[in-house]
Amino acid sequence: MSKNTPYQLLSPETILDSVDARGLMTTGHLLALNSYENRVYMVGIEAHPGVVAKFYRPNRWTEAQIREEHEFLFELADEDIPVVAPWKDEAGESLWRYKDFFMCLFPKRSGHPLELDNNRHLEQIGSLLGRLHAYGSAKPFEHRIKLTPTEFGWNARDKVLASGYLPFELESSYQTVTAHVLEAIDIIWNRVGATNQRIHGDFHPGNILYRDQQPWLVDFDDAVMGPRVQDLWMLFSGNADQQQGQLNQILKGYEQFTEFDDAELQLVECCRALRILNYAAWLSQRWDDPAFPKAFPWFDSPRFWSDHILQLREQLATLTHN
Repeated sequence: MSKNTPYQLLSPETILDSVDARGLMTTGHLLALNSYENRVYMVGIEAHPGVVAKFYRPNRWTEAQIREEHEFLFELADEDIPVVAPWKDEAGESLWRYKDFFMCLFPKRSGHPLELDNNRHLEQIGSLLGRLHAYGSAKPFEHRIKLTPTEFGWNARDKVLASGYLPFELESSYQTVTAHVLEAIDIIWNRVGATNQRIHGDFHPGNILYRDQQPWLVDFDDAVMGPRVQDLWMLFSGNADQQQGQLNQILKGYEQFTEFDDAELQLVECCRALRILNYAAWLSQRWDDPAFPKAFPWFDSPRFWSDHILQLREQLATLTHN
């Protein structure tokens, strides 16, 4: 395993210096937050609640793609949609290059987790999501990627096959099941013909803070052009009846602001399968970063890949049954 990491030069001194360079006076307090793709730290500021410093993984996003993320957040905030947008300096800049890193700062925010069994919470998050999607459809991203079966499915498969981490004895099984899964996804995706628009992209409960009697959205790092349903399905949990009840409550709030095309619900299992495929590809692409073997020690084992293939077979049965 390579000991190199894109973050090996990101020392505590570098982090504090980068924030000081923005005209803020740090206290020396530094707390690493849970993030593997990027590096995120809570930084103490004199006479201030503190800021969250985010250092983007080098070579993952271009500067233009990051700036589109920021601009989307600023636009949403200007519409009084409760999102946590980046901090701007006196010149109106929100993105800086420091050493080898693109970095930005966010205001410190805290909150309570979303309660998925609370109908009021679900209706509120539906209203917020409806407002986000109504505004997100106003214009497209020009630089962010698109959520498509090719980009998030076939390309993810290619990355795994080229990574060298898939055990040789499981390669044939992986190739077969992934081909069948992706062919099924292609059929459903083309049949639905959903419209791509600006979406959050990683809309799970961990990216929703409940504070001041309303939900706030954080972490637009995975914002893409994609179907609206991508921002719904990760909120569902429990059995089929429970999920239907959750969907009804979400749409009750959602459709106060914009219509939802029920045909997109056919894409839920497609989106789930693409996330499963991307998870394995993501780990295979990040395994040289020393933080990953420590956090995911089971990845580099035949058991992980056997379970992954089984999960894909189960997903294939669901896709073909629907």
